[in-house]
Amino acid sequence: MPKWLKRTGYIMLALFIAINIIIASQAYYFTHFFPLPANASTSTQLNGWAKWKALIFGAPIYKTKVVDSLGLPHQTFTITTNDGQQLSAWFIPHDSALGTILVFHGHGGNKSGLIPEEKAFHTMGYQVLAVDFRAHGNSSGTACSIGYHEAADVKATFDYASQHFHRPIILYGISLGAATILQAMQQYALTPDKIILEMPFGTLPNAVEGKLRTMHLPTEPLGSWLTFWGGIEQGFWAFDFRPQDAAAAVHCPVLLQWGLQDQRVTQQETNNIFKNLASHDKEMVVYALSHHQSLLQKEPAKWQKTVSDFLYKQN
Repeated sequence: MPKWLKRTGYIMLALFIAINIIIASQAYYFTHFFPLPANASTSTQLNGWAKWKALIFGAPIYKTKVVDSLGLPHQTFTITTNDGQQLSAWFIPHDSALGTILVFHGHGGNKSGLIPEEKAFHTMGYQVLAVDFRAHGNSSGTACSIGYHEAADVKATFDYASQHFHRPIILYGISLGAATILQAMQQYALTPDKIILEMPFGTLPNAVEGKLRTMHLPTEPLGSWLTFWGGIEQGFWAFDFRPQDAAAAVHCPVLLQWGLQDQRVTQQETNNIFKNLASHDKEMVVYALSHHQSLLQKEPAKWQKTVSDFLYKQN
């Protein structure tokens, strides 16, 4: 074999290994949230090699702070999952509750990010149980599997509500929270009375590609690389994590909502989920002005009417 060909092969191998190290490092930081240290530096404060290192290999992402601006009487406590995670929760009671709504936030958020929705549900006559997923807010852990292991968080919350509150029990989730509800219902055969899903992703590769689109980065092959390494690091085959397929396990009434301007979750993903829902009582509502955000805050009148009609509807 000519020396130049052998040298080229070594260079290509070294490049392949280097790229995979970079992608694996980026996947690690994308799936971890760390407690904010007192002397934490932000990326804008980095300079020189530290800044280039953060851009190439990724940098720690810190948990978003829980800001208790609820303004309603509530209790703070923890729920323990079967695998030992401690989930920080708020319970917002209601004197004459029509039922209990369990609230699940999106990737990188926490329960205080859905305070407008929590207050709206309370105004509609429901008591609310809102939790921080593992590795988010005030809950334990640092690793986020983008819904795969978080299904156990939904189960633990549902089990707690089933033991302590009367029916009906309704599950509400946005983005990661909505996708995780679908996974949990299939994996654990949960039986809520109704569910409200806002902007769930169809598959984990779809979720990664959606994140890359918002960063104006090519979705392939970067999306597949990040999906592969993220799953390996989290201990599961990420390409098989498909909430759109888990929708076939849903038989209760479902309200599926999506924003037409959403760049992270596509209309095709949403259509696939809706098609696969096994429920005979399902409704899909599109919000023309909204992107991947709080639909309540962007189009409040439409959200209030749609959600209240769904909740008050007798089945």
